[in-house]
Formats: sequence, C-alpha cells, structure tokens
Amino acid sequence: MLGFAPKALSDFDEGKSRSGWWEWGESKRMLEWLFWAGHITTASRRGGFERVYDLTERVIPSDILALPTPDKANAHRQLVTLAARALGVATETDLRDYFRTGVTDTRAAITELTETGALLPVSVAGWRQPAWLHRDVRRPRRIAARALLVPFDPLIWERSRTERLFGFRYRIEIYTPAHKRQFGYYVLPFLLGDKLVGRVDLKADRQASLLRVQSSHFEPDAPSNTAAELAEELAVMATWLGLDRVEMRR
Repeated sequence: MLGFAPKALSDFDEGKSRSGWWEWGESKRMLEWLFWAGHITTASRRGGFERVYDLTERVIPSDILALPTPDKANAHRQLVTLAARALGVATETDLRDYFRTGVTDTRAAITELTETGALLPVSVAGWRQPAWLHRDVRRPRRIAARALLVPFDPLIWERSRTERLFGFRYRIEIYTPAHKRQFGYYVLPFLLGDKLVGRVDLKADRQASLLRVQSSHFEPDAPSNTAAELAEELAVMATWLGLDRVEMRR
C-alpha cells in the first residue's frame, strides 16, 4: 500500500497532491480515511506540519496493538483522566478540549470519575465554572521553566484557559491586516517560571542568517530579569534554527 518507506502527501502523484488548509484532494482524502480507520498512522512530521504516514504495525509496538479495544465509556474515562493529569485544575470545557471529546461523553466520564474519587471537585477564585483536580496531581515546590511557545502549544492552545490561568490574552494575528495588528504577524508568548511574561514577533531571515525580533512586549508585572532571560532564550532558538545571531528591531 505505501511501498517500503513512510510517505507524506507530497510524495504521491509526482508531488502534485498538495492540498490547502481547508481543501483536500483525492489523495489526501484517501490517506485520511486509512488513517482514521487505523490502517496507517503518523510516523513523523515533515516541516513541522505535514503528516508522514506509515503502516500502523510499523509504528505502534505489537504489544500495544494486541491490547483489547476498550469500550466507549471506559475510553472516555481514560481520556478525561489523562487530560486531568496533564492540566492540573481544569473545568469541563478544559477537559473536553484536551482530546476534543463530546459534551455528553465527557460529562458522563467526569461524573463517574468524581464518584470513584479519581477527580476531586474544587473551586478557583475568579472562575465562574466548577473545576476538578485529579487526586494524584501534586503542586511542585518551584517551577524553573523558560520557553518561547508556539501558537499550538498545549499550554496556550485553549485561549480562554490561558486568560483564566495567566491573565494573558493571546490571539494569532496572521490573518489580521497589518495595520490592525496589536503585537505582530507571528507572535510567540514567553514563559518564565510559572508566568507568561511577554511576547515577541519573530522572523527567521535565512539569507542573512539572522533571527529577527520584529517587536517585543512585556507584561506589566514581568520580573526585572525578563529581558535578560528572553535574550538567552532567543540565542538558544537561533542556534537550533542554524542562524548565526539575533537582531532586535530598533
């Protein structure tokens, strides 16, 4: 079916099987049908986005494939459990969004997990919706994180949750006309410790071997070391992008 090597959509029909974000060609529809049916799966990504498909049995270990398929209710309980462990404190909407599960199935799973004590009902100051905490979740003594987050990072993917947790309003402005943009074209939030402290609009200039910082903005409560920490993180990014240096727009 796929020959002897994993293949991406662009490998079919002499490289002409390219589909847009919302428009799928015949090859894409066939590959996605095989994907959702479980005959093939994602072996890797090309360029960060394009799926590279391979036979499922060559990607997923045989002992995992041999496990019995859980019934629907149990599968949803497991998905909600995984979401709760990953999110910490979460509302129903948060738990649903993590694996994009349906309202009815998620609510049923939350009810059952609450009854068994796996999920603990909690209230959070400032939150209007009820929330839950997985019984095994522990609050770390300290968080020493530092990262530039892409728009699709799980920490900021659900924008309303980002605002509730961090007081940080984040939107992608790629499709906003340039004169109406507030922060820039492709803006990455900056995580420092347990806070989102700023954002930068970046562009990789391959010809000049520069990571260009088109603009930068810090939150009002950003700590005094934010600029220095951001400079270090930008230098790290430039390195793994294979760029020689970082240039700040004046």
